[in-house]
Amino acid sequence: MTNWLPFFVAVTAMAVVLQAAVMLGMYLAIRRTTERVATITTDLHARVTPILTRVQILVEDAQPRITAVVADAAEISYLARNQAQKVDRVFTEALDRMRLQLIHADQILTGALEAVEDAGSQVRRTIIGPVQSATAVIRGIQTGLEFFRSRRRPRSERASAHAGDQPDENLFI
Repeated sequence: MTNWLPFFVAVTAMAVVLQAAVMLGMYLAIRRTTERVATITTDLHARVTPILTRVQILVEDAQPRITAVVADAAEISYLARNQAQKVDRVFTEALDRMRLQLIHADQILTGALEAVEDAGSQVRRTIIGPVQSATAVIRGIQTGLEFFRSRRRPRSERASAHAGDQPDENLFI
């Protein structure tokens, strides 16, 4: 077993050297990557810094305007709400007044129609009733006169007159 010892020492030495070479390669690769990242970061920083500066200036410049726009919008909303409430009140009052006027007009028309109806009833009672009574009295007198006239005539004339008057007699009640 002793003759294997130098062989294992040589293999171990080569493994250590190989490991050192791999580590050196990794170190160099990481160093190059770090340099590239640093370059990219510097370049990015050089490009982004002016943009951020401009954005900050724009925001600072626009902030009062945005504040004014928001304040104006709030005031417009407030005024619009007040105007809407005023319009609602005006329309409500107008509708109430119109409703009262319609009720008043209805009462006036109802009173006028009742007065016309009462007047019509009065006309019927005072004029048409007596006229009907007078007409009935006149017809009664006419019938009485015709009766007396028919008695004075001879029988042959009465029969011919009576035949012609029969439809009228059926109508008289």
